[in-house]
Amino acid sequence: MDKYDLIVIGAGPGGYVAAIRGAQKGLNVAVVEADRVGGTCLNRGCIPTKAMIHASSLYREMQKGERFGVYAEGVSFDYGKICDYKQETVDSLVGGVEQLLKGNRITVIQGRGVLLPPEDGVNAVSVGEDVYYADNVILAAGSKPASLPVEGTDLTKVINSDGLFALDHAPKQLVIIGGGVIGVEFATVFSNLGSEVTILEALPKILDNFDKEISQNLKMILKKRGVDIHTSAMVSRFEDAGDDKVTAFYEEKGKEQSASGDYILVAAGRRPVTEGLFAEDAEPEMNGRYVKVDDAFRTSIHGVYAIGDLIGGIQLAHAASAHGIRAVEAICDSSGTQNVSVVPAGVYTDPEIAIVGLTEAQAKDQGIDVITGKFIMSANGKSLITKEERGFIKVVAEAGSEKILGAQMMCARATDMIGEFTTAIVNDLTVPDMLRSIMSHPTYSEGIGEALEDVHGMSLHTVPRPSRR
Repeated sequence: MDKYDLIVIGAGPGGYVAAIRGAQKGLNVAVVEADRVGGTCLNRGCIPTKAMIHASSLYREMQKGERFGVYAEGVSFDYGKICDYKQETVDSLVGGVEQLLKGNRITVIQGRGVLLPPEDGVNAVSVGEDVYYADNVILAAGSKPASLPVEGTDLTKVINSDGLFALDHAPKQLVIIGGGVIGVEFATVFSNLGSEVTILEALPKILDNFDKEISQNLKMILKKRGVDIHTSAMVSRFEDAGDDKVTAFYEEKGKEQSASGDYILVAAGRRPVTEGLFAEDAEPEMNGRYVKVDDAFRTSIHGVYAIGDLIGGIQLAHAASAHGIRAVEAICDSSGTQNVSVVPAGVYTDPEIAIVGLTEAQAKDQGIDVITGKFIMSANGKSLITKEERGFIKVVAEAGSEKILGAQMMCARATDMIGEFTTAIVNDLTVPDMLRSIMSHPTYSEGIGEALEDVHGMSLHTVPRPSRR
């Protein structure tokens, strides 16, 4: 009998991290993976998307070099080589994860893992015809692109993000269904490369769960770059339009409209991969389509845990990794090292967007009296040097205690800088606590200090607001 202390189903950012932490804790660990290690994030999500954003943004910047007195003629791109660069990046990281698993003496079982009913109190997992046993199992099967329940989704030219990555050319016209993170990031990539991009979003604004000002500013910037954006646009069907085109029909302001392109990208979110994950009589208690867990990520089955996209909430790679670490800590009866309730989120548009904690509106909805500070990055020296688009940093603090509750950033390097606010929130730091640090000059991070100073109307590089004079 093949028996382990821990079997992890899924080797994505939640699964492989959990496996490594388990091995570091002295557990005998196996990880089951049907595809390449690294999961969606590394192979078909975070990493390839950001690689393409980097390449396409470099192309766009080269075309605008005259702003800095740098002139280049005949600037062009080779989409095939962009894809090669993207794949090279992915392959390098996949190889790194494989070496980490090998170095930590983790058994990698290739195939699709299925949770079986326990046998004599021991959890069981089947992979094909083979059955493996473990005291503990972590379910980390991740998610897949969601489809739309409308006519025409089976058309060849209606694709999801996996299909878009498989293309060997950049579409001349691309219609994107969904103005969430996936939608706006792909809009950034292909508008940078000169594609005509249309976004159809069913909700009243793009990035609907982000701060209203972020959504408004991003919409303005994308439109300025030629992206056609329609909100409150309910898609009803897709049709083959002939001439190698496909059309999306949608209702906007009570009238049927249409948008055509070489391809339609359905970027309407993701759903957990639970089909085939559980054998009969082995399904844990569910919360709708998601696996129900407690604070330590335990399911209703003894010794079985679930993490990441399987459990709902924030569907981010680093959240899944933190879940995996917390689950292993619960298995080993050790104390938690990360606060999994405070998760930063980033959008890799240009400028970048990053958020953590509560927005001002969310805090008020919870009955929390807040004070805020804001700094417009057009007054930041580094932003002026690099000629960034208008951006801002906003901080939300509790009135009275001045404890940091949240931050919203839309500026260069926002996804790197948001960590400073994440650290502040999990450690209950206040505005004065954060202001004890000196920011180096010239840096984008100076904007953090300015936003914090603005809580008291003391930002040095902001014209005083009339109400604070």
